[in-house]
Amino acid sequence: MKSFARHFSLAVLLGSLAVAAPLAAHAEEFKAGFVNTDRLFREANAAKAAQTKLEQEFAKREKELVDMGNTLKSATEKFERDAPTMAESQRQARQRQLVDQDRDFQRKRREFQEDLSARKNEELGQVLERANKVVKQVAEAEKYDVILQEAVYINPKHDITDKVLKALNAAK
Repeated sequence: MKSFARHFSLAVLLGSLAVAAPLAAHAEEFKAGFVNTDRLFREANAAKAAQTKLEQEFAKREKELVDMGNTLKSATEKFERDAPTMAESQRQARQRQLVDQDRDFQRKRREFQEDLSARKNEELGQVLERANKVVKQVAEAEKYDVILQEAVYINPKHDITDKVLKALNAAK
């Protein structure tokens, strides 16, 4: 009986090793990487070019808004200085005019922000699309099983952002 128990234990141990060995070998083959998309948007040449393009495209409207805001501020300050000496009807008319100017300014500023946001999403979407193609190329070339773009924590040894940035900047 002792011999059977010993042989059975040995068989179970060998069976466990036979099952565990391929699993351990397979686990070592799994290769994961991480790409920091925030860094890509800050450091990639395509992202910098998109930012410059947006600044040039919206510079004129932004200047007009700043000028309009300054004009409104000056008019409001002048009204506050002059209001005590104005006739009631004149003061109310001027106040309505300032409210209308402010409403127009707020509307134009909101439209500007919406347009800028839409264009920024469009440009960064193109950069992200190009970056994803490069990530896929890197993943296939270096035989990664998975590449993550967002994670709560990532070990720096799995960060391939530098490789992707280099490849993205090299690709035109």
